[in-house]
Amino acid sequence: MITEEFGKRVRELRTQRALSQEKFALHIGMDRTYLASVESGKRNISLKNISIIADGFGISLEELFKNL
Repeated sequence: MITEEFGKRVRELRTQRALSQEKFALHIGMDRTYLASVESGKRNISLKNISIIADGFGISLEELFKNL
């Protein structure tokens, strides 16, 4: 399912940067529990929030969706 694959990608990028969910969520202005539900694939995330996550990592949307 795309929500699960997307969540895995977000978690992978976050852990590569050695960021906790709490620190990354704070950095992008998102609630930690919301980010956790995105990473677990339980949230059907909006395009706006996808863009916020990509910006938070300093990458393009294309890079965020790479290999999905």
